[in-house]
Amino acid sequence: MKETDIRKYAQLMGELGLTGLEIKDRDSVVRLERTYSAAPAPTPAAGEPVPPAAPAQKSGVAVKSPMVGVFYQAPAENAPPYVKVGDRVKPGTVLCLIEAMKMMNEITAETEGVIAEICVENGQVVDFGRELFRIER
Repeated sequence: MKETDIRKYAQLMGELGLTGLEIKDRDSVVRLERTYSAAPAPTPAAGEPVPPAAPAQKSGVAVKSPMVGVFYQAPAENAPPYVKVGDRVKPGTVLCLIEAMKMMNEITAETEGVIAEICVENGQVVDFGRELFRIER
């Protein structure tokens, strides 16, 4: 199955609000899963003005997922994570792995700085463009 097809299925999941999707194509099977942790926002009472939502201003540089796959913080189950909050990184430092179609892909830092936030959980399925880390310069 092509990466473009997987991206289309991931986008369809988001549009339909699905948390899981399994696609069988000849002799291969692809399973996409996502979790939602956001609680629904309260609805204002009738006639009550709705305040504009203030955009969340996060400082630093976002490291985003270049693909759909499973996020791993370490090279093996019992191994220490590649990076932790507070670690200093430089361009080329391995931050994590993303498993896509049974291939482990190293995600590296493109800038120098300090890991300020790890935005996803180990073993979580991530979409293309999902923020993985935030690096403070």
